[in-house]
Amino acid sequence: MKQIIECVPNFSEGRDMAVIEQITNQIKTVEGVKLLDVDPGAATNRTVVTIAGEPEQVIEAAFRAVKKAMEVIDMSKHSGAHPRFGATDVCPLVPISNITMEETVAYAHKLGERIGKELGIPVYFYENAAKSPERRNLANCRSGEYEGLPEKLKNPAWEPDEGPAQFLPKTGAIAVGARDFLVAYNINLNTTSTRRANAVAFDIREKGRPMREGNPITGKIVKDEHGNPVNIPGSLKACKAIGWFIEEYGIAQVSINLTNISITPVHVAFEESSKKAAERGMRVSGSEIVGLAPLKVFTDAGKYFLKKQKRSVGVSEAELIKIAVKSMGLDDLKPFHPEEKIIEYVLQEKTGKKLMDMSCSAFADETASESPAPGGGSISAYMGALGISLGTMVANLSSHKAGWDDRWEEFSGWAEKGQALKDELIRLVDEDTNAFNKIMDAFGLPKSNDEEKAIRTKAIQDATRYAIEIPFRVMKKSYETMEILKAMAETGNPNSVSDAGVGALAARSAVMGAYLNVKINAGDLEDREFVASVIAEGAEIERKAKQAEEEILAIVNQKITV
Repeated sequence: MKQIIECVPNFSEGRDMAVIEQITNQIKTVEGVKLLDVDPGAATNRTVVTIAGEPEQVIEAAFRAVKKAMEVIDMSKHSGAHPRFGATDVCPLVPISNITMEETVAYAHKLGERIGKELGIPVYFYENAAKSPERRNLANCRSGEYEGLPEKLKNPAWEPDEGPAQFLPKTGAIAVGARDFLVAYNINLNTTSTRRANAVAFDIREKGRPMREGNPITGKIVKDEHGNPVNIPGSLKACKAIGWFIEEYGIAQVSINLTNISITPVHVAFEESSKKAAERGMRVSGSEIVGLAPLKVFTDAGKYFLKKQKRSVGVSEAELIKIAVKSMGLDDLKPFHPEEKIIEYVLQEKTGKKLMDMSCSAFADETASESPAPGGGSISAYMGALGISLGTMVANLSSHKAGWDDRWEEFSGWAEKGQALKDELIRLVDEDTNAFNKIMDAFGLPKSNDEEKAIRTKAIQDATRYAIEIPFRVMKKSYETMEILKAMAETGNPNSVSDAGVGALAARSAVMGAYLNVKINAGDLEDREFVASVIAEGAEIERKAKQAEEEILAIVNQKITV
């Protein structure tokens, strides 16, 4: 599974589109990086750019953009409404999928180190990437702004984390960080009153509302000993909100920024807004995600609402998204298209049609053709996927069985595990064919001299190793499905016990078929130590799979009466 991060560099130019395009054109030169958004602001004289992709490519694109900004922006002539201290003012990295914050911080440090060493720009690390507590807050790092940099850089306490403590009049400094994903999210209300929408916003936002003496609306604002207003905190952490009226739709909304969706997920903000609106005599009619959001936002929401209904969460990704959209009314104001709103979907490469995109008959026809791929490896993975699909079906049927209402969570857990294994095995159907194609590509490399021969030999060996690793993973994942299939045979809906048995037959066949592919590819690999290890472990997996199949079929046949 690919790791995906987002990068949101802010450049100190928002008026000259020719300059902005020079910067964004550098991002486009990096293959695999998607330029998601370019948002220039004339008043702030600042452009916020959003890019996403795999980490190495993203930080390469960010570096090229920072380098170009250094060339085309002159900070000595800059003015704007937004705080700033550099040509590329801030450059945060954001984890999106299959990557931790700790890993994202490491990439931020790698990017900052390169900017400091190769471009000579003073670099400050902030938020999660900060190397000291006082630098975590961006406002501290940027205090004094560009005009205060010459003196700031002379202060040993503010020596840059990377790069020289040297003032660059044309470029300034840069803050490189790692932060959580920010979701811009609007709640639709059945009112036109901005004041009432604001009341809900104050109810939920972390900052809350000012404390007042006597009357909570018209009373005098209470202040602390420093003269600052005292606030009554709202109910949601990491939440900023305000009410407004949207002329286009003729309704009031609560406009929300969720600054850390691991603290306050979107579905929690929706539920809390609905609760507070109801307390004030209003109803939430729907909501909207502004811009893009990670897949996890929607799958987590889908699972949350299914659990509220005491239904199994072990359903497909598409079904989870559908439940999220309908539950939160994300299609209330306009149609919701997952391929346009979910970051991972937007980033999907537009490659040739996958095997798993074909119909069942087309897949069979392709397999039966004279082409050597798809072959036994892909078919083994597909058998494994079909086997666990049956087990997952039994789990879902069991969770909904009349009279078993108190067991829905038990079967939901099995179904969720089954869905994950099914998705992985489906991915491996195409990956096995890709592995075969890698070998063919390697054999097609030139070999006219010793250097080319060495490159070709290494490529063949690397591809061969990969062609062993993929079916070996199919073996492991197919064997893992046996646990679920056995549980379904033992405790699942008795009317579907035969389905668990068929699933076990398919899983055992998947293990054995994948092992044949491991062995045939292993004969051409020079790393015999690796081969010996895989063959030995594969034999043990095959033995255990056969044993598990026998145990499951014994249970199934005992329960079937003729």
